[in-house]
Amino acid sequence: MTYPEAINWLYELRLFGSKLGLENPRQLAAHAGNPHDQLNIIHVAGTNGKGSVCAMLESIYRRAGYKTGLFTSPHLVSFRERIQVNRELVPEADVVRLTECMQALLRHFPADQPPTFFEVVTLMALEHFAREKCDVVLLETGLGGRLDATNIVTPIASVITSIALDHQQHLGATLIEIAAEKAGIIKPRIPVFSTAHQPEISEVIRNVAAQNTAPLEFIETEVDTCLAGKHQRLNSALAQAITRGLHSVFPIDDQAIVDGLANVQWAGRAQCFEKENQRLLIDAAHNPASAEALRDVLQENFPGQRPILLIGMLADKNWKPFVEVIAPMADRVVCIPVSSERTLSPAQLAEECRRHCSQVTEVESLLEGLETVEDDPFVILTGSIYLIGEAMEALGLAKAVGERGLNEWKMSQP
Repeated sequence: MTYPEAINWLYELRLFGSKLGLENPRQLAAHAGNPHDQLNIIHVAGTNGKGSVCAMLESIYRRAGYKTGLFTSPHLVSFRERIQVNRELVPEADVVRLTECMQALLRHFPADQPPTFFEVVTLMALEHFAREKCDVVLLETGLGGRLDATNIVTPIASVITSIALDHQQHLGATLIEIAAEKAGIIKPRIPVFSTAHQPEISEVIRNVAAQNTAPLEFIETEVDTCLAGKHQRLNSALAQAITRGLHSVFPIDDQAIVDGLANVQWAGRAQCFEKENQRLLIDAAHNPASAEALRDVLQENFPGQRPILLIGMLADKNWKPFVEVIAPMADRVVCIPVSSERTLSPAQLAEECRRHCSQVTEVESLLEGLETVEDDPFVILTGSIYLIGEAMEALGLAKAVGERGLNEWKMSQP
């Protein structure tokens, strides 16, 4: 098998859709010998910030000399971003080996009920980390928590980042329902670390922790990090609290924490690029809460400036409240499609943007949008993590490898 053949096989898995539930992931892991039982895992759930916290923890532990495994999703450009050891993308040869292993394991499943793409990739990551003998693994949930494929693990810590409205069609219509799904990663007697929340959300987490006799710590402080924004300082404080709380398992000095947080890398999060006559900020904000965080970054780091907003969104996101937050801060808005079958049409997006900004145009592609704003001094590109990956390819910030389509998913029918 070649690497392109492995990627093609993973593309085929998408045809089976996605589903929430632990039966298939547990069976798949059992057939593989339960590799996660060999690992020290920090399991991270939340609506916003879970990837950032994973990246911060990875940076801290690597600075302290530990061998790290990092599993996040979706990827921006390359599938290999999802599985990293010491911040190195999983090699193509290992993707081939892992794919061949998964193909063999899938023979144990009925043809009409195979594991999904995400279930398979989760086990690929766990198998790779076990083979690499990682000291600590940072494991980000895919969707929700309680029924997410990653929830087959028993971690050394459960982490819950900020919770907001997103994926309501799958996780529940209210913050309390969504919080209950996220809190589903809490395990008996395993310590829980959480950012501070609204009282009703905190109460849900507190009750689930109590039911599991799990020690719980809410973090309300801010700690400096190289990533921009108050929300990242809150994430940074959470990461610091976790490393200190797990000191007996992984001893670590304060300097490693400071250095790790000062050098964390997490692409597409208020990431700024300076060209000759333009500042371009790209941010993966895609729900109202993350729009508020981006607005705060603008007010804090670029006071008094009104950028040109280049925006594209997915139709299944909570896009109207997002636009209500983000559009008023722009001098002009350019609406573009996302390279996804789930894209919101630029015309529909522009119609809503005109309620909040007087200058709004729509174009037919990202490239046309970039050409439209090429003479503007300050541009923000946002609205979808899928769009960020497409932009990084278009701008030459990442090599196009034809793997962004692996991010596409839809729920399978029961």
